Amino acid sequence: MKNSDSAPIALISAALVRERKRAGCSLSEIAKRASIAKSTLSQLESGVGNPSLETLWALCGALEIPFARLIEPPKAQVQIIRRGEGVSVSSEQSNYSAILLATCPPAARRDIYSLSTQPGADRLSTAHGAGVVEHLIITSGKALVGLVDQPVELSEGDYISYPGDQPHIFRALVTDTTAILVLEQN
Repeated sequence: MKNSDSAPIALISAALVRERKRAGCSLSEIAKRASIAKSTLSQLESGVGNPSLETLWALCGALEIPFARLIEPPKAQVQIIRRGEGVSVSSEQSNYSAILLATCPPAARRDIYSLSTQPGADRLSTAHGAGVVEHLIITSGKALVGLVDQPVELSEGDYISYPGDQPHIFRALVTDTTAILVLEQN
């Protein structure tokens, strides 16, 4: 595989380290499963080398991950999707469309809450446990939401995700603001 903008070795390197650690495996174990030399895997994890497509497929098989996981760019810490944005997939048989807002990591837990809020006192939340991510969709009204030092004004239909393991805020900006909150724990 050529070292290009579409699949830079830095992305592949970081993904290999991340996925091997997620799997709880040693370099030797993954190299053996992929039928490649341990030194080759070590070089790839160090960001050195020019792996072939076959080597990457073998590593994906050994790590039990889809190929795309090796070349997808890192996700932003905070993600915002405004109403009407995002990739929409529509049904041919009914008036129905869906926009994927977020995927759930393997072995994660998600709790879903319906929020009813009023202007006045801010909801300041201290950091939850490590790895907690909050996903929120404003269903009516407006609110200031997100990390305490970088809140974002959201309107009906807007979506945001942010690390729940950092201090965060929810401030209703209009009467009877409602939202759906999904708390994700890895």
